[in-house]
Amino acid sequence: DIVAQRFAWPEQTMRFVIIALSLGFFVTLVLAWYHGERGAQRVSGTELLILALLLAIGGGFLWRSAGTSPEKIVRQDAPNPTPSPAAAAVISEKSIAVLPFENLSDDKGAAYFAEGIQDEILTKLASVADLKVISRTSTAKYKSKPEDLKTVSQQLGVATVLEGSVQKAAEKVRVIVQLIDARADSHLWAKTYDRDLKDVFAIQSEIAQEIADSLQAKLSPAESRTLSTAPTKDPAAYDLFLKGEYEQRIALSTLAPESFDRAIPWYEQAIARDPDFALAMARLVVCRMRRHWLAEAATEPELVEIGKMAKAALTLAPDLADAHVALGVFHYYGFREYEPALAAFLRAVELQPNNSEALQFVAYVHRRLGKWDLCLEELTSSLKQDPRNASVVGNVAQTYCFLRRWKETEVTARKTLALGPREATSIAMLLLSTLNQGGDTQEAMRTLATFPPDDPLLSNSGTYSMVMGRRAEILVLHRDFAAALKTWETGVKETRGEMHLLSAKTAIRVLAGDLAGAPAEADRARQLLETRLRDRPGETRSMRALSWVYLALDRKGDAVKIAQQALDLLPPEKDAVVGVSNLTGLAEIKARTGATSEAVEILRRLLTMPAGEVVSIARLKADPVWDPIRHDPGFQQLLVGKEHVGP
Repeated sequence: DIVAQRFAWPEQTMRFVIIALSLGFFVTLVLAWYHGERGAQRVSGTELLILALLLAIGGGFLWRSAGTSPEKIVRQDAPNPTPSPAAAAVISEKSIAVLPFENLSDDKGAAYFAEGIQDEILTKLASVADLKVISRTSTAKYKSKPEDLKTVSQQLGVATVLEGSVQKAAEKVRVIVQLIDARADSHLWAKTYDRDLKDVFAIQSEIAQEIADSLQAKLSPAESRTLSTAPTKDPAAYDLFLKGEYEQRIALSTLAPESFDRAIPWYEQAIARDPDFALAMARLVVCRMRRHWLAEAATEPELVEIGKMAKAALTLAPDLADAHVALGVFHYYGFREYEPALAAFLRAVELQPNNSEALQFVAYVHRRLGKWDLCLEELTSSLKQDPRNASVVGNVAQTYCFLRRWKETEVTARKTLALGPREATSIAMLLLSTLNQGGDTQEAMRTLATFPPDDPLLSNSGTYSMVMGRRAEILVLHRDFAAALKTWETGVKETRGEMHLLSAKTAIRVLAGDLAGAPAEADRARQLLETRLRDRPGETRSMRALSWVYLALDRKGDAVKIAQQALDLLPPEKDAVVGVSNLTGLAEIKARTGATSEAVEILRRLLTMPAGEVVSIARLKADPVWDPIRHDPGFQQLLVGKEHVGP
């Protein structure tokens, strides 16, 4: 064990050594008996040769293991952003995971309160640079009291865990916590806090301080102040805030606009009670911007209002990491202003070193700026604090996909789906690693069949997949246009739903070359999309959809114009992720409107760029979108050329 820890051996190495020692002991025992019993004190030449070979092999094995760092071990095996067994050998003593607190209140609706207590303790600890603190996203996947803490220790890479329970009744609260050495499954200490509800902030501070002391963490004066500071002086405002946090977590699992709408009023009520509640302001900004980015775009006046609140939170609490995250999210999600967003996220990491979310945003900004290797490095680093976050690992897979590192894309996507079977990005990357690497639509169809059939797998990236979703995209690539249409043949009542439905069906019919009966639907989609773009002029998804609707209506000039506008708004030079999609979208429309040479030239450029999610040689051979230019000599030349593959 001592040698294994010194050289950071993985579990496989340890097993090999134990087996070798066991065999060696047996051989030694036999030889000792043989020589002792027979009285022969000399070792034969054959035995010397065997011994020399064993020493040489063993010595070489030890030398190789000693010269291999834990990081290299992980990289040689496969892209593995989740903690490997090697990580367990080098776990820091100053590492902790705060597991979900159990709600023991008679009111089962008070679960939000128990989650809030846990979250605040975790947030305070995350500000301590001398500690490794696991993100809530990863700890949320465990029970309040897991049966196998040693496995938890290995999976999260921590030495200790905090278990707890909360019981709330009237104006009283009881919090019971116990700090456990997860590696040995032994209790370090346990405490019970019976207090008035108004003293909940003091409880959180005391627990955080007790943990820091137990783990012998060195605290700066600023960190000590953070542990003892309450986010608000109003317990009622705090209770409202916790309800907002609870609803926002639900919204992130559904991504439905109405889910975010249930969270927003709680934050607003908390701020109404305490106008200086900077944390509530910051979290409200993040909630509204997530709604804008993930569910439904906000209008310009709404964005202006959100921006004012982000700046107000920062003015009230300039050293609050969440306020800097909120400002960064506003710049990133609101206007794709990546440089100011990056500065805000970096400041958040500086203030709260264990803030994995802020570091993940840093990585995503760098990806938008085309700094692919830096993005991968930062995402991997963030996973030290958030190892069970399926979304982050899915984004690692997506980054590999852009770089056309297909095998790494597939392996990482599969590992992600083991963490979260419905993680949308990884589902898409698993499908694309098959399609874009070899153009194998049969295998993609078999993979698609493993996912729930009622999920259209909506997409926020790609080309026509943004219009029709990944499921329909795979079916179109397989040239099963009827099945693709069936994925959208459901009734909808909301205007936004109708717009999306009609746009998707129109694009599928264009690709199928079957526009019979489509003009009426296409014209209705046109009206909805043009109205939406008047209110939200920079919404890329709607611009992409409108270009296909114009094709269906034989308005080729308008189709090219709106596709060009989308590209001018976000070219690859400004946004390396959406930019290549916009560039590919223009090539698709050019190919469909007779501008063959221009389409081919764009594709030639894309094959020299990190654009594997949208363009590859194998995909060019299979994708029906290129059928109008398939026999062009320039296009055929692309099919025998080379494509960019990232380092």
